[in-house]
Order: sequence, then structure tokens, then C-alpha cells
Amino acid sequence: MTSHTPKRLSMEDRILWNRVARTTEPLKGKFLEETAEPDDDTMAELSRLVAQDTSRPAATSSSSGRASPAPVKAHPTRPIDKPTHTKIARGRLVLEGRVDLHGLTQSEAHSLLLSFLNRAHAEGMRHVLVITGKGASFGSDGVLRRALPRWLATPPFSGLVSGIDEASRRHGGGGAFYIRLKRRHRSGM
Repeated sequence: MTSHTPKRLSMEDRILWNRVARTTEPLKGKFLEETAEPDDDTMAELSRLVAQDTSRPAATSSSSGRASPAPVKAHPTRPIDKPTHTKIARGRLVLEGRVDLHGLTQSEAHSLLLSFLNRAHAEGMRHVLVITGKGASFGSDGVLRRALPRWLATPPFSGLVSGIDEASRRHGGGGAFYIRLKRRHRSGM
């Protein structure tokens, strides 16, 4: 006889679940147990803690404002090479993971993306799909779509990502990005 132990949900999973649950109508006799979403300070702290779990030491940012610091190393948001992009677009190179950020606030999306990329990198994934959406109003660039390349250029993302490119129409076009993750180092640390 196997015993089913429920898995504890992470903060990101609870936020996403609550957002989905609020869009449905509960069954008769059931009710939605509301949980407060964390504020921006809590989300920033969560992102910092997730960053410390990576294999390399967490980089600390001296800028408390939202200004993007200049990257120290080569810009990690360089495009993915054309042959690789074509293979992904045609399905010959598998996207090993995907995360959907559209509909989230910037702080929620930032935290979820960092957590997702840390897990994907730890599992040895190389190519993933990040869905940002195209923006709410006609003719506008979406907030998350504009923010994603800036985020990837800053620590701790820059230690995980080696390339980014807009996805093909098959995978979401202008509302999604292919991301190539750096290879994991096989050292003991």
C-alpha cells in the first residue's frame, strides 16, 4: 500500500494557483480559501533567496532602484544562432521546458522566471520557452516583453542564460522567447 504525501507548494506555485482558482466558480458547499499575495518586498526577498540556491554564489546588486546595472561580462541576451533557432522553430530541437508569465505582475513574473530558470539549469536543460504575451493594448510592446531582456542581462539571470531570441509563430511569435541556458559545470561546487 502506497501512502500519498501531499507536496508542499512553493510561493510561486501558490500565487499561480490562487490566480487560477479565482477565475472559477467553487462547487456547491465549497468555498475558495483566499490567501493574500505577497507584497513587492516579500517577492524581492523570495527572489534573493532563490538566487542564493544556485550553484554559483549569489551576486548582490547595489542598486535598490529598478535601474539596470551594466553587465560585467558579455551581454547574455545575444541572439541564439540561426541554425539552432531554425531547428527549434521546426521542432527538430526540443524545447525542454516552458513557463507562461503573461497575466502576472512584474514582481510575480520576475520571481517565477528566476525560479523556473534555476530549476531548468539545475536539471541540465538547454533550451526553454518563456511566454510573456504581446501586451494588453493594440500597438504596444508588453511590459513583460520589454522587461525580459533587461532582467536576463542582470545577475542572477546572467549566470544562467547564454542567449535569447523571439520565438517562431509556431511557439507564440512576438509573445514568446526561446532562451538558451548555459551548460552546467561538472565541478564539485
